[in-house]
Amino acid sequence: MAELKKILYVEDEPDIQMIARVALENVGGFELLVCSSGAEAIEKAAAFKPDLFLLDVMMPGMDGPTTLAELRKIPQLAKIPVMFMTAKVQPQEVEFLKSLNVADVIAKPFDPMGLAGNIRDSWAKVT
Repeated sequence: MAELKKILYVEDEPDIQMIARVALENVGGFELLVCSSGAEAIEKAAAFKPDLFLLDVMMPGMDGPTTLAELRKIPQLAKIPVMFMTAKVQPQEVEFLKSLNVADVIAKPFDPMGLAGNIRDSWAKVT
């Protein structure tokens, strides 16, 4: 199984970015690239070479599913596992997101102390 080290995280809310950065870098020990928009992620992803995309679903401009579709058009990024984070966790929403061939859908608000472990557990199922 490949080791999960580098996560590209796309989130438009600065407060959530900060909490996730602490949870994933300080607690989880991951190398994190935080992008504030889908467009920024598309611009920076290939150079960063992430092991995982962690995408917020609801963002202004380009939402998470649209960002995912654009990232998958880039050949060297097409096979990278993806997890979504969303506050919209109604069954039909989660079912739609999972239909996009993603590793997991993580509910917001998330437990900062448990986030890295949740991501590792989901990673283990897809690699």
